[in-house]
Amino acid sequence: MPLYIIMALVFLATASIIFFFIYLFLPKKTVLEERLEGLMPSSAETVTLLEKPPTAWQKFIAKLGANIPLRPEYQGKYMKMLVAGGIRKERLPLFMGAKLSFLILLPIVYLIFYGFPIEKDISVRYLLVAIFATIGFLLPSFWLSRRVNNRKLEIFHDMPDILDLLTVCVEAGLGLEAAMIKVAEDVQFKKRALTSEMKIALQEIRAGKPRMMALRDMGERAMVDDLKSFSAMLIQTERFGTSLAQALRVHSDSLRTMRRQMAEEAAAKIGVKMLFPLVFFIFPALIVVILGPGLIRIGKLFENM
Repeated sequence: MPLYIIMALVFLATASIIFFFIYLFLPKKTVLEERLEGLMPSSAETVTLLEKPPTAWQKFIAKLGANIPLRPEYQGKYMKMLVAGGIRKERLPLFMGAKLSFLILLPIVYLIFYGFPIEKDISVRYLLVAIFATIGFLLPSFWLSRRVNNRKLEIFHDMPDILDLLTVCVEAGLGLEAAMIKVAEDVQFKKRALTSEMKIALQEIRAGKPRMMALRDMGERAMVDDLKSFSAMLIQTERFGTSLAQALRVHSDSLRTMRRQMAEEAAAKIGVKMLFPLVFFIFPALIVVILGPGLIRIGKLFENM
């Protein structure tokens, strides 16, 4: 195979991987677009891939994942992560099947497109197969952890606004459960993760579960420390009979202060984060543009001597 074709394939593969990871980390929508979509009523709730009814190929992958032996501690860990990611249905076999599928598919793709036609060193081929298999096995875990972190961040940013609405409802004379129902039915927060957790807690209370236990499980289920402290605050308020509206207002103010401090901290880190793109991408290009013509002329002078 000609050298320029190999270089073109390597360039296309590297560029595709880089653009793939850039696409993963870039925000799909702005904050304004998300808020406008949240204010628009819709007839059906949006569901993600793992929340829809399983298709034929998903059932096949789930059968593969059901045959993977798991220790009880790992099974409980993955189940907690799936629940914290907002996936309520039994999707652990599908998740494990996806890990097994990527573990097999990535090395096969590498061997078909690069390993057998181009790579001649068997030891390097085996090493890359092992690396691609490891990456394929870890990709679903990376996706799940990223989904959980995004959901945690969404709950943290929504808590002050939802607590303000809860405070208004409580001061208007509603009880805690009625206020939570009112907030869950609000158009602005209807599709948010925190209101879905509130709906689950309300359903558990209606089913006969004690309110304190349902509120405590709400914080544990989402794996958000601020939601755990909010649930503990509600439990203490109900236990000691203190003013619920005042407790909600104080907790909302503290969360809003924490949110502002996190924004200020992120803004203070921008200068340090901009240093690496400047050093590795912008400065080399400037040096080439500024010194390149001079170096070419110096080289021509030495050739003529």
